[in-house]
Amino acid sequence: MATRTIELDVRPFHERGEEPFQAIMDAVEALGPEDAFLLVNSFEPIPLFGVMKKLGYSYTADEVAPEEWRILFTRST
Repeated sequence: MATRTIELDVRPFHERGEEPFQAIMDAVEALGPEDAFLLVNSFEPIPLFGVMKKLGYSYTADEVAPEEWRILFTRST
């Protein structure tokens, strides 16, 4: 069970025409061993899933509203 969940909403990055990948990786790097990472995005970030899997994370992705995806990453066991 995660001790805390770090949330990052990258939709403002997209609105400004910026790439959020580095901000995502910075957030992931700051996670503790029991922490979870909640990414809020305007689309399902399929390429990121492979990157996170290589880093040892599994995920659940839910479209909660039009242009609002919530992806929860947790360390794979």
